[in-house]
Amino acid sequence: MKYALFLLAPALLLAQAPKSELLWPEGAPGALGQDAADMPSIDWYRPANPNGAAVLVCPGGGYGALALDHEGKQIGEFFNSFGVTAVVLHYRLGPKYHHPAPLDDARKAMRIIRARADEYGISSHRIGVMGFSAGGHLAATLSTHYQEEERPDFSILVYPVISFTTIHTHSGSMWNLLGNPPDPTQAWNLSNELRVTPQTPPAFLFHTTGDTAVPSENSVLYYLALRKAGVKAEMHIYQEGQHGVGLAQKSPWLASWPGLLKNWMTLNGWGERSGQQ
Repeated sequence: MKYALFLLAPALLLAQAPKSELLWPEGAPGALGQDAADMPSIDWYRPANPNGAAVLVCPGGGYGALALDHEGKQIGEFFNSFGVTAVVLHYRLGPKYHHPAPLDDARKAMRIIRARADEYGISSHRIGVMGFSAGGHLAATLSTHYQEEERPDFSILVYPVISFTTIHTHSGSMWNLLGNPPDPTQAWNLSNELRVTPQTPPAFLFHTTGDTAVPSENSVLYYLALRKAGVKAEMHIYQEGQHGVGLAQKSPWLASWPGLLKNWMTLNGWGERSGQQ
C-alpha cells in the first residue's frame, strides 16, 4: 500500500494538466512528413509551487519508441512533487529519423525552456536534462555536444545507453539512431564517454547490475570519464533489477533511488532550496 500511496501523491500536487506544444509549429527541419511522428513536441509539467529548477526529460525506447508513461508522465509528477518544473520531450525516432534529428529536438527544447524561464518561474542556471535508456544517450549527447545556450546545468542518466564503440553497446539503439550498419565516424563521435570535458555538466547516474539490456558498464564508463575530467558526479548501481524500471516504486529494493536523486539535487541547489535564483 505504501508504494501505491507514493505514486498517487505527486499527481495530487500538480498545479494543472500538462501543456503540450510543438517545437517547430511551422515544421521541423528535415521533416519527412506531416504525421505526429514528424512533429516533435514538449509537455510542460508545472508544479503548484515552483522552486526555480527545471528538467528536460527524454523518455527511453531504443530510439524507436517512447516510454511516455513510466519515463515521462510519472517523472513529471515526481519532479512536480518537490517544486521542479518538468518538460517531457517527444523527439523524432528511427528508423525514419536518424542523427541528428533527436539531438536537434533536444537542443530546440532546451532553447525554448531557457527562453521561457521568466514566464514559468525558472532560473536560467538551474535547468537540467534527464534521460532513460536511449533517452539517456540523448541526454548525454546534449551534455557533450551542445552550443553554449543549450548546455544543461546538470544531467540525470537512468540506465543510459552511453557507448557505441565497446562490447557494452546497445545495438538496437545505435542502429535506430545511425542506421545498420552505422557509420564508424558517427558511432565514435556519439560514444559519449569519449566526449566528456571539464565543461560537461555534473551528473547523477542510476543503473542495476542485473540490467541485461543495457549493461551497467555504460554508466561506469561515463562516470569514470567525468571523474577524469574533474566533473562532479554521483553514481548508484544496485545489485538487482531489470532494465526500464522507471521510478521503481513497486520494488522494495529499488524504490530508494528517486530519493537519492532528490537528495543530490538538493545538495547541489537544484532541488527544494526555493528562492535560489
